Amino acid sequence: MAPTLALVGATGAVGTVMIDILNGRSTWPWGEVRLVASPRSAGKKITVRGQELTVQALAPEVFDGVDVAMFDVPDAVSAEWAPIAAARGAVAVDNSGAFRMDDDVPLVVPEVNRDKIAVRPRGIIANPNCTTLSMMAALGALHHEYGLRELVVASYQAASGAGQDGIDRLYAEAAAVAGKQVGERAGDVREALAAAGLSGDSPFPAPLAFNVVPWAGSLKEDGWASEELKVRNESRKILGIPDLKVSATCVRVPVVTTHSLAVHATFERPVTVAEAHKLFEAEPSVVLVDDPAAGRFPTPADVVGGDPTYVGRVRQALDFPNTLDFFVCGDNLRKGAALNTYEIAEALVS
Repeated sequence: MAPTLALVGATGAVGTVMIDILNGRSTWPWGEVRLVASPRSAGKKITVRGQELTVQALAPEVFDGVDVAMFDVPDAVSAEWAPIAAARGAVAVDNSGAFRMDDDVPLVVPEVNRDKIAVRPRGIIANPNCTTLSMMAALGALHHEYGLRELVVASYQAASGAGQDGIDRLYAEAAAVAGKQVGERAGDVREALAAAGLSGDSPFPAPLAFNVVPWAGSLKEDGWASEELKVRNESRKILGIPDLKVSATCVRVPVVTTHSLAVHATFERPVTVAEAHKLFEAEPSVVLVDDPAAGRFPTPADVVGGDPTYVGRVRQALDFPNTLDFFVCGDNLRKGAALNTYEIAEALVS
């Protein structure tokens, strides 16, 4: 009998991308799909692979008979309901941050540590943060060959990383300053936003339109942002390097969707650009775009909507032995959230 899949959060931003992924898969291992969301979304009709499905309200009984339950919901919802799904016999694959650093919950990127899927004492598997995930396929391929030792990362994170509120805010700010001369003095953007009634209630601590904001997440000890600590802690866990030296600076940029990262990676053994190119070209989920002489390298505008991670600007680091610098782009809603979650689910039943 074919397994049953449940999607919790089917009507949210990531859930909507997940529906697109379900509709576009070339293989289909599922006998039944159940769409689940909050009571206010219950009854909505969504088509999955030609079949109109009715969204069910989140309740314990929706998990009866479910083999895999994917959660694309806020942390608090996952924290409450993923254990309920597991108790009802499903394997919960969670895209929130509720379980990522729990010792008894594997944090999985199938290209890097697929073997961890089988070790799930609580019946829960965690999906990494989209920022960490955007670089992990490329970084994992290098680590397996050359042994990663140190990692310095600067992220350039899209507004959609802050959810639908982030997307809406960026569009509203862009509309408010469109056609105006801004940037000639420090207050121009802020004045334009104030005139449009956008001086407060933003998911960002500073204007995002015509600006970059060196902050993502919440304040943690010693001035670190939560997103920066996620990059450090999750990279260590996924790669299996508990003492990996990591430093990250996370920056929000006026891009709707697709995160970018500048990666400075030091390895135990020497690695050349040519060798790195071969590894990237051999990795099915990585696309190498690296011809700076022709102006070819990844940008969010070229990557958004795609499944792979795109890598370019691969360079031997000046003054740093055994070190490569490269640039990575990945759609944070697709590969950075929905696709990796689904690939874990698919691996569970394959």
